[in-house]
Amino acid sequence: MPYLFAYGTLREADVQRATFGRLLAGEDDSLVGFARSTARGHLNAAFTGRPEDRIAGLVFEITEADLSSADQYEQRASFARVAGTLASGKQAWVYVDAGREELRRPRVDGAPPESPADG
Repeated sequence: MPYLFAYGTLREADVQRATFGRLLAGEDDSLVGFARSTARGHLNAAFTGRPEDRIAGLVFEITEADLSSADQYEQRASFARVAGTLASGKQAWVYVDAGREELRRPRVDGAPPESPADG
């Protein structure tokens, strides 16, 4: 099952209920190589590539159906799903502002992020 990293509204109970139909059980983690920024009035994760840059948040193990629901929720704010590495070593999906090219690295090609065992 995929992992989803949340650093903004997807951590909120009311957003989870509206998006997934239930509360998600998450664990504290940090997104490595990204820094907090603001994009069009929304909290955003900006890719820096620097391992010392980290954003605190929650990681959730979710279903493919949940991921589709999250895509629909985040598209309303013009956010896109990208793969990221967490401090725990997990590979997770994270949403970033899709309006600026420099914030969309690495690009999503439709394939799930590799697990640590995959290389």
